[in-house]
Amino acid sequence: MTSPLPSPVSEGRWTPRLWGTLLVLCAAMFLDALDVSMVGVALPSIGSDLGLTTSTLQWIVSGYILGYGGLLLLGGRTADLLGRRQVFLVALGVFALASLLGGLVDSGPLLIASRFIKGLSAAFTAPAGLSIITTTFPEGPLRNRALSIYTTCAATGFSMGLVLSGLLTEASWRLTMLLPAPIALVALVIGVKLLPRSAREPGHNGYDVPGAVLGTASMLLLVFTVVQAPEVGWTSVRTLLSFLAVAVLLTVFVLVERRSPGPLIRLGVLRSGSQVRAQLGAMAFFGSYVGFQFLATLYMQTLLGWSALHTALAFLPAGALVALSSTKVGSVVDRFGTPRLIVTGFALMAAGYALFLRVDLTPVYAAVILPSMLLIGAACALVFPSLNIQATNGVADHEQGMVSGLLNTSVQVGGALFLAVVTAVVTAGAPADPTPQAVLDSYRPGLMVVTGVAALGLLITLPGLRTRRSRGSVVVTGSTAEKAVAERVPVRD
Repeated sequence: MTSPLPSPVSEGRWTPRLWGTLLVLCAAMFLDALDVSMVGVALPSIGSDLGLTTSTLQWIVSGYILGYGGLLLLGGRTADLLGRRQVFLVALGVFALASLLGGLVDSGPLLIASRFIKGLSAAFTAPAGLSIITTTFPEGPLRNRALSIYTTCAATGFSMGLVLSGLLTEASWRLTMLLPAPIALVALVIGVKLLPRSAREPGHNGYDVPGAVLGTASMLLLVFTVVQAPEVGWTSVRTLLSFLAVAVLLTVFVLVERRSPGPLIRLGVLRSGSQVRAQLGAMAFFGSYVGFQFLATLYMQTLLGWSALHTALAFLPAGALVALSSTKVGSVVDRFGTPRLIVTGFALMAAGYALFLRVDLTPVYAAVILPSMLLIGAACALVFPSLNIQATNGVADHEQGMVSGLLNTSVQVGGALFLAVVTAVVTAGAPADPTPQAVLDSYRPGLMVVTGVAALGLLITLPGLRTRRSRGSVVVTGSTAEKAVAERVPVRD
């Protein structure tokens, strides 16, 4: 029988079991990111082998996003109510089975279904895993270090996925689908032994079934609408009616949550300015990066004629920089606080995107592309861990899953929304005579949008530099930050 982990504070160091627990959680986050990045390079081979059209291929990607982004709110709250360990392990097992299914099917619809199931399972593992970390490691330097390592695994998985997909697709696209399965199974077996047991939320006021239905439906419809908008038209009747339906569902959802004794999302958490900045910053951060990666990949493969592996290696310096900084970011957060790191990171990110506007049809990698990759890598190393730390600090243990689900929802919705906007801008400027230079010129407005989104993230998070007060009293009763307020101890935002 697995017992709760001893407090890492009392021991002054991390035990092997504590490291093992963190590595299991990191493995799940690594797989989520790995899976997202690997499938993109394999799409042409999948289409050729299964005879799929371009619109059908899109749903291999969109199906995952739909399941992931649409169910994160439900996944986070479920972890709080039913137990984080149980939810994490069950969802990880489903992820492994869906990976196996995706590598064996011979039908486009079945492949899309497996991708949706994988996204659905990730919607439960991501918030459950993050909340296990935030309830296992106490707020402060220990948690900051754990979260910096955890979030770095996402960036490392994304970068390695690009390289691995280039190698595996040369043999068979099925290997890109099958690879996560054995890794997930190993993590599952180890997790059964190491993950601390977590009790169901005591004394909760029942299950918010209406809120769960409305929240899930609104997120599913929002992600679906954003994904489909570039294809059917942003001003089409279908898109406008879908957005109207989303607005209605969200309005009813808010009304239900305000009256529910056990809400899916306790709206009081959004009274904290640092929480709101973390959520909006997450949308801008991931949305700008996904848009950049989309355009940069098209530029390198379509216009420069680089192979999938060559393109992956071009992105590698950014991922390597994030991986190398993983053990240092926590101590930097301890010294300077999350607001400064987030603002600095967004400034570096905007600068990196702006520098990429210099690209032409005969770029010198070291002089033109590499500086952007290094700036973006440094930005990711600073921003992503800091956003996770800021969002989860000052939140009581029984609501960590909820906040984690909300943060991951912001990430996924931001990615889907801004990628759709960038795609629409590029499509609108597509040249009638698609010469290489004309195509490159059509990409530049999209790159400007990406740069603008990063600059918007900078503007959103700048007010955090002026806010140095403790942040727990308006978030959750009984939180670490509130205790610090009572003791007149300053808490770093």
